[in-house]
Amino acid sequence: MGTEQQHEQVDVAVVGAGVAGLVAARELGRQGLRTVVLEARDRLGGRTWTDHRLGRDLEIGGTWLHWTQPHAWAEVNRYGLEVTRGPRSEETYWLAGDEVRRGTLDDFMNLIDPGMTRLLEETMTWVPRPDDPLRNPDLAKADAWTVQEKLAELNLPEAERNANEAAWVGHFNAPLEECSFVNALRWTAAAAGHWHLMHESTAIFRLAGGTKGLVAAVAAEAESTGNVDIRLSSPVTRLAHDADGATVSYGDGHGRPNGTGNGNGRTVRARRVIVTLGQNLLDGLDVTPALPEEKLVPAREKTASQGAKAWIRVRGPIKPFFAYSSQHHPLSVVRTEFLGEDDAVLVAFGADATRIDVNDRDAIDAALKVWRDDLEVLEVGGHDWMADPHSRETWLIQRPGQFTGHHAALQAPVGVLHFASGDLANIWAGFIDGAVESATRVSRQVRESLA
Repeated sequence: MGTEQQHEQVDVAVVGAGVAGLVAARELGRQGLRTVVLEARDRLGGRTWTDHRLGRDLEIGGTWLHWTQPHAWAEVNRYGLEVTRGPRSEETYWLAGDEVRRGTLDDFMNLIDPGMTRLLEETMTWVPRPDDPLRNPDLAKADAWTVQEKLAELNLPEAERNANEAAWVGHFNAPLEECSFVNALRWTAAAAGHWHLMHESTAIFRLAGGTKGLVAAVAAEAESTGNVDIRLSSPVTRLAHDADGATVSYGDGHGRPNGTGNGNGRTVRARRVIVTLGQNLLDGLDVTPALPEEKLVPAREKTASQGAKAWIRVRGPIKPFFAYSSQHHPLSVVRTEFLGEDDAVLVAFGADATRIDVNDRDAIDAALKVWRDDLEVLEVGGHDWMADPHSRETWLIQRPGQFTGHHAALQAPVGVLHFASGDLANIWAGFIDGAVESATRVSRQVRESLA
């Protein structure tokens, strides 16, 4: 093949077709910039993934959004997407030591309220402006504490401690002794300092047609500009950048050359590159000249988030329920998401993906018996995001020191390379909203740099 084909010329190359990559491509395409999106997977969406399993369209990855999340909600309105929620809980189970207690969801919320209120009472002092989260120069002090340390300071009774810990595992998908307290402050500050609103904003409302509807709508609008080319099964193998642009090499979906170029697979020459990889993947990207240490250190440390998300179909009918155990159990939180006439589908979260195989029916059945032994597990399903080579993390939860030490550096461009990801958002980091926020900001910066 000729040299021109080997070195295709574009304005911008976007690495990754998750929500951030697709939104960035849409915005650039609307401005008339020739943009190619290179996605390693054979599907769109990244860590958002609607898949048909257990007889339902299930969210294997990112799920929830809310009107307090401005960027995601703008997308909901832009495309006329319908928002719904799971069935309201009629029963709630929790543990006091090894004793299973049962009541209403209000009973549980009242149980955790004193601990949540005390833990988060100074949120707006620490993070007065969530859109400018590094504004407080003293925030590094709070970033040195773990959530576990701050909970321990409260000296809560055992039932309250277990309940609060389980609630935070549901939020953070990680062992609490590895989670910076700043994560809790940022989430709560984004909900105006109110923990009840934070809980609702992060765990209740979802798209009726699944996140696939949002992903498809963004991709379709991007491609409709005539300036955006989205290429699946095209993992980037190397980025060589200089003052004028970057040469991006990509393979055939298996990290192998696919018959063109000089042995590194296909190549594209771009004036700018937007990298949308999550924090844990940055140290695995072959970049010449190498990325600065400020970007590589947090990637080597890895995020705190390392948990499991399981979908479980049980025989019905059952009443919709919530269940909370503790962070030391394989599953810390379980709730009903879908009700049928003769079955129900539950979603569950645990702090550590190595403790349970989300595709092992027997292991899931045993984990549910912590609360109740009357559920007949029919099928299970999920995805090990930690083992997925294209993610290596679930949603962003940072370790102590990572946010104040590296957030600004992770957001900063490196020459012609720019970085956008839900991990790099100012407000709702780790959420769909954060991916849209980051992509919108970075695509504007890229347009301005090219102008």
